[in-house]
Amino acid sequence: MRFLLLSPLAVNKLRIPNPLVFNLSNSNPLFRFYLGSGVSRTMASFPAEEEGVGIARRCWIKFKKESTFALYTPFLVSLASGTLNLNTFRHYIAQDVHFLKAFVQAYEAAEECTDDDDAKVGIRESRKNVIEELKMHDAVLKEWGIDLVKEFTLNPATAKYTGFLSATASGKIEGVKAAKLATPFERTKLAAYTLGAMTPCMRLYAYIGKELQVFLEGEKIHPYKKWIDSYASEGFQASALQTEDLLDKLSVSLTGEELDIIEKLYHQAMKLEIELFLAQPLVRNAIIPLSKDHNPAEHRLTIFSDFDLTCTVVDSSAILAEIAIITAPKSDQNRPENQIARMSLADLRNTWGDLSKQYTEEYEQCIEKMLLTEKAEKFDYGRLHKTLEQLSDFEKRANNRVVESGVLKGLNLEDIKRAGQRLILQDGCTNFFQSVIRNENLNSDIHVLSYCWCGDLIRSSFSSGGIDGLDVHANEFMFQESLSTGEIVKKVESSIDKVQAFSKILMNCPKDKKNLTVYIGDSVGDLLCLLEADVGIVLGSSSSLRRVGNHFGVSFVPLFPGVVQKQKMCTGVDSSSWNGLSGVLYTASSWAEIHAFVLGS
Repeated sequence: MRFLLLSPLAVNKLRIPNPLVFNLSNSNPLFRFYLGSGVSRTMASFPAEEEGVGIARRCWIKFKKESTFALYTPFLVSLASGTLNLNTFRHYIAQDVHFLKAFVQAYEAAEECTDDDDAKVGIRESRKNVIEELKMHDAVLKEWGIDLVKEFTLNPATAKYTGFLSATASGKIEGVKAAKLATPFERTKLAAYTLGAMTPCMRLYAYIGKELQVFLEGEKIHPYKKWIDSYASEGFQASALQTEDLLDKLSVSLTGEELDIIEKLYHQAMKLEIELFLAQPLVRNAIIPLSKDHNPAEHRLTIFSDFDLTCTVVDSSAILAEIAIITAPKSDQNRPENQIARMSLADLRNTWGDLSKQYTEEYEQCIEKMLLTEKAEKFDYGRLHKTLEQLSDFEKRANNRVVESGVLKGLNLEDIKRAGQRLILQDGCTNFFQSVIRNENLNSDIHVLSYCWCGDLIRSSFSSGGIDGLDVHANEFMFQESLSTGEIVKKVESSIDKVQAFSKILMNCPKDKKNLTVYIGDSVGDLLCLLEADVGIVLGSSSSLRRVGNHFGVSFVPLFPGVVQKQKMCTGVDSSSWNGLSGVLYTASSWAEIHAFVLGS
C-alpha cells in the first residue's frame, strides 16, 4: 500500500483531484472515467493543445518517442562513446552526402511553390546552409581519399528516405490526391507538405547534437568531436528553428485534414531517420539493445515491474478510495438487508481522510528516522535491507488499519474491473509490454510486483490493453457474491515482501538458461528489487527514493549516459556486463527510453 499517494502533496504533483479532499459525486469527471463513461484513454491522457503552439512544435512533442529511439540506436551510442569504427563513420558520411543532395532539391521545390516573399527568402537561406554542409562533407571525403560514386553506393535506407523526400516534393503523397497546383494556395500547401517531411530531420539532428555534446566534456580527444559540435552549434540550432518557423508559416491557412497529412509526413520522416541510423554497418558490437543478441535457446529475459506510478498515472489506492466513496450509501436506510454493511458517505469521507493523514505523517517520520542513521561511505546493501525492515513493519500496520476501518467493504468487483479497464497507464508502458510478449525472438517472462490491495484491478488494466502474458504478484480483495468483505489477502505489503517474491521467482526459474533480470520501479519500496536485478531502472523522480538510496551508497546514473559509458568500457556484447548488487541504478524519464534500451526501435 502507498497511502502516501493520497496526500495533498502527491495529488498536486499528479494534478488530479484527491478523492479524500474533493467533493466527489456522480458528476465527477474522474468517476465517469473510471466507472464506465466510455471516455477513451487517449482523450483522458492528454491536455488540450496549447494555444499558439505551431504544427512543428506539436509534432515534435507528439513524436518524442521516435527521437528517443533514434538516440538509442547502436550507431549513435557507439559514436557518443567514441568507439565507433572510422570506416562505419565514413560510410555514414557518404550516405549523408546522398541524403543532403536530396534535401537541397526538396528545398528548391518548396521555394518554387511558395509565393510568399518572406518564405522564399527563408527557404533559400535554409538551402544555402545545406549546401555549405555538403561542401564540408565533400571536403572530408576528399581528405580521406574517398570517391563517393565508386566506393559507396546508396544503401536501401538512404534510398528509401531520399525517395520519400523526392516524392513528397513532387506532390506524390500517399493517400493524397495529386493537386494541379493551379492556385497559389495549392502550391503553398505542397510547400508545407515538403517542409513537413524535412523539418523533423533538422530538429532531430539539433536534438542529437545537444544530447551528445555532454560526452565531449572532460575528453581531451574525441574522434567525433567536430561532428557533434557542428550539430550542437548555435548556427545549426538556429537553422532547425528557422525550418520549423517556415513550416508553421506555410501551414497557417491549412485545414485540420491537411495538418493531419503534415503530421503523418513528419512521423514517417522520423521513422526513416531511425532506419537510416540502424542501417549503418557496425564493426564493433554495441551493447544495446539489451535483447539484440538474446538467444532464446540459451537465455531468458525476466522483466519485473512495479505498478502504481511506475505503470500508472494515478495510484491504485486513490482509485479504490474513489470507488468506495462514490458508491457509498448516503445512509443505512439505503442498504438491502442481505448486503454487506457499509459506512455512510459522510463517515467514509472522514475515515479515508484520517487514514490518509496518519499514513502520510508516519511515512515521512519513518523515512526521516532511516536517514538519522550513519551515512554509508560506500554501497551497503545489508544495512539498507535491515533498515527497510522498519518501513515494512510500518506498511503492514497501515494496511491493518485500513482493513479494521471497514473502508473497503462493499466494493463491487465489476466496478473495480471497469476502473481497471479505464485506468490511464504511463505513455509507452502498454506498447513496451506488448512488444516484449509478441517478440518471438525473446524467451521472456514479465512479473508485476505491487503493493496494490486488489490484484483484479491490475489484471483488468493490463488485459484491456491486450496484455495477458504477465504474472501479477499483489494483494487480493476477499469477495462475497462479488462484493468486497473489506478483508485483504496480504501477499505483497512491503519492500521486504517484494524482494522475497523477486528471489522466489528467480529461484523457481529453470537453471538450464542464463537469466538476465530487469526491474523497473519508482519508490523506496522498490529499492531492494532494483538493486538485486541485473539492471535496475528508476522511472520518475521520487525524492525519498533518492535520499534513502544515497544515504546507503547507491548511485543514480541517467540511463543514456550509463549506456554510453558501458559501451566505452565493454569490448563486446555480453550480458554479464550488467550485474546485480553493483550499487548503481539507472534513471529513465519515460517508458520510451526503457523500450529503446531493452528492445530497440
